[in-house]
Amino acid sequence: MVDKNLEQMTVGGGCFWCTEAVFNQVKGVEKVVSGYSGGKVPGVPTYREVCSGLTGHAEVIQITFDSKIVSYEDLLIIFMTTHDPTTLNRQGADRGTQYRSVIFYHSEKQKEVAQTVLKEMAPYYENPIVTELSPLDKFHPAEDNHQDYYAKNQSQGYCTAVISPKLVRLREMHSEKLKPF
Repeated sequence: MVDKNLEQMTVGGGCFWCTEAVFNQVKGVEKVVSGYSGGKVPGVPTYREVCSGLTGHAEVIQITFDSKIVSYEDLLIIFMTTHDPTTLNRQGADRGTQYRSVIFYHSEKQKEVAQTVLKEMAPYYENPIVTELSPLDKFHPAEDNHQDYYAKNQSQGYCTAVISPKLVRLREMHSEKLKPF
């Protein structure tokens, strides 16, 4: 049996279909679950409620990864370079607080690493980074039809127009960190 050091990371960088597709390709990532975090209303939110922008939740993914293979810091760098962390409540045509750039840390150590990465990445962007850094309170998995969305719908218009180009960029920038095809 292989000894694994499994940890979790929760981030939002626009539509969770996009971020899920990106991180499913990274070596050391065991599982990616699309969901919602950061809301201020009770109960379990639905996609329709989150899309209204009224719940305060962000579309996020929760990544389970083997820290012996890929570090939290490396995952944050991939996150920061596969979405635009300088646009407030927006990624491309997706607009609203549910599409904000956010890192929900699971521990003080994750918070410290995230603060360092955000500071180190800042000079690479023309505009200020607006990525929110908050403690993870609750994570709600999204409905089943949102899980593995890109893998199941690659020929769908949004996937070909938005997600596929992100994956090309991922391969160009981080090929050494990706699973073999």
